[in-house]
Amino acid sequence: MTSKIKLLNLSTFSLAVITSIYSLQAVAVDEQAINDFIEDDDIPSISVIGTELTDVSNEQIKSADVAEALSRNVPSISLIRRSGIANDIILRGQSKDNINVTIDNAKIYGACPNRMDPPTSHILTNNIESIEVIEGPYDVENFGTLSGIVKVKMVQPEEDLHGEVSVNFGRWNYQKQAVSLTGGNEKVRGIVSVSQESSDQYEDGDGNDFAEQIDELGLTGPASMVQYQDQHRNMDAYDKKTFMGKFYFNLIDNHEMAISYTANRSDDVLYPSSKMDASYDDSNMVNVEYAIKHLGTFSKQLDLQYYHSDVIHPMSTKYRLSSGPNSANEVVSKLNTSMDGVKIKNAFDINATLEGVVGLDYSERNWDGKYIGYGLKRGITDNKSIDNVDTDNVAIFSEFEKRYDDLTITAGARYDDVSIKPKGSQKNNDYNYFSGFIKGNYEYNHRTTLFAGFGKSSRVPDARELYWKMSNGMEGGNPDLDKTDNYEIDFGVDHNFKHVSFKTTLFHSWLKDYIYYNDSKMKNKQVNVDAKIYGFDITGLYPISDELYLDFGIAYQRGKKDKALAGQTDKDLANIAPTTMNLALNYDYMENGTAKIELVAADRWDNYDEDNGEQEIAGYGIMNLQVRHNVTKIFEVTVGVDNVFDKTYAVNNTYKDLILLTDGRGDVMMMNEPGRYYYLNAALKF
Repeated sequence: MTSKIKLLNLSTFSLAVITSIYSLQAVAVDEQAINDFIEDDDIPSISVIGTELTDVSNEQIKSADVAEALSRNVPSISLIRRSGIANDIILRGQSKDNINVTIDNAKIYGACPNRMDPPTSHILTNNIESIEVIEGPYDVENFGTLSGIVKVKMVQPEEDLHGEVSVNFGRWNYQKQAVSLTGGNEKVRGIVSVSQESSDQYEDGDGNDFAEQIDELGLTGPASMVQYQDQHRNMDAYDKKTFMGKFYFNLIDNHEMAISYTANRSDDVLYPSSKMDASYDDSNMVNVEYAIKHLGTFSKQLDLQYYHSDVIHPMSTKYRLSSGPNSANEVVSKLNTSMDGVKIKNAFDINATLEGVVGLDYSERNWDGKYIGYGLKRGITDNKSIDNVDTDNVAIFSEFEKRYDDLTITAGARYDDVSIKPKGSQKNNDYNYFSGFIKGNYEYNHRTTLFAGFGKSSRVPDARELYWKMSNGMEGGNPDLDKTDNYEIDFGVDHNFKHVSFKTTLFHSWLKDYIYYNDSKMKNKQVNVDAKIYGFDITGLYPISDELYLDFGIAYQRGKKDKALAGQTDKDLANIAPTTMNLALNYDYMENGTAKIELVAADRWDNYDEDNGEQEIAGYGIMNLQVRHNVTKIFEVTVGVDNVFDKTYAVNNTYKDLILLTDGRGDVMMMNEPGRYYYLNAALKF
């Protein structure tokens, strides 16, 4: 492995920094110092199988993009860059519906078949309390967990009156303003939060903005019609407004109800590597939860939940040359989706060392879309892209935990019955299957915990993969797709040495009927293929003194098809990011603030699926700086610089499962990351 990992491309400078960091240790760090340090509430916690980001609203302030925050803090997650906002994630080499995302135990799906509005794009980091990432098939409470689940917990109302006003400014005219207010008493309490965010197009390390990155493709002839019109080349990258309101009621002993509403309104979001931009993206989420505690011997807590979410997402060629003079020949792809869910869950204790949960889970998703043409494109009007498809799921689940002296064993099972019905002439699809897992944690001694797990999970194809049609009516989906099954084993160790604490996880995933894109086919390009993904990640920290510490992470994955797709020879799986590493030196000074130097590096992306549009990408190493200072008890200022040396680099590849720009010769456009970016955040908390 070491012969292929080029992480030392960080350069001699980076190695010097690392060496100097270790030379700062002047005294030995004893075991108690490590134990005290890792118990500090300010340090993000690491669960045995998974990772939890805590205090997200206060810690992740550089950007409101949840996907970017996840990719910066969880080694197994990488970013799919689509724009300045609303980006997507890859978890252990899998993306899209292979990753489950819940928001306060509710679900929202994007409407765009090209993933311009993934679930994480409908909330902002400033409204999030914590995010738990559970890798692997170790979740039976939610429909569709395959490679893992991202569980977002929004900020909670507090008693008494508190508030926060924050402003954020950055390069390329980035501006964000947010206000939140919370208060109440033990019976009733609530929180309200509003925000506004906008930015010009960012520039990469070569100084190219969005329009100029398209220019770099060297487009000629018909392919050049995807470029921006002259009058739109310098328009803003996006404008985003959000609202969140949440209220808790404890009017009866042992009864608690929570009601929340979240709204997102994004306008004119540019997606330069796609053929269209989002005219707007509007979403709504309503969530009602009711909990009853201590009902009796067989009910420690009964939870009832109903949620609804909906998204409207029209994409348009309005700003591109293809729409013609004055956008007279504009094409719009308008889609909407909605999700309704009901869950009943009962937790109970069998005895002092054995507890369980049983529940029912129901959801219905509707997805509908059509093309609208103007002028010369009027002929495609009302052609369906996704024809009013309902996906209904009914499931029963259970989970039990048994505790011994040094061993905890958890086992879960779930049965799903899924029906997918389009309104048009395409065929219905039905799926029935079991999922389950068993995992154990063994405390070998006071320093070391061993853990292992095995599980099987499944997810059914979505309406895009089954039924999506292009504007000319050709079928891009495949109505004969099978569900995907993931059989996975994980094992690892969480250990505290005398001078360092770390966690290592190894995994191997066998994917049966993995849903994959075959670019060699003329239509029905979504196919099933057997494949495997395996790898490891390491996270840890090293306290040098009470004020100075290192944290680090590294992730390695490989993915292979069992055999090449029809008409192809490449057995590499797409979206398998190269080995990545981050290393940060943190300094907590005089209880007034924190300074951080962060190094981020990635190996060359030289294992890729060329048959399906991916390409080789150079490795990179960048440095980020941040200082957070408490000016007073209620006023805090954060300044930072990302990509200090203004490098030009990319973090995601060009798998053709997304519809991306091509140069007419087969090369696919890859978006570069932002160049040197400096920012300032000021927050007043009372």
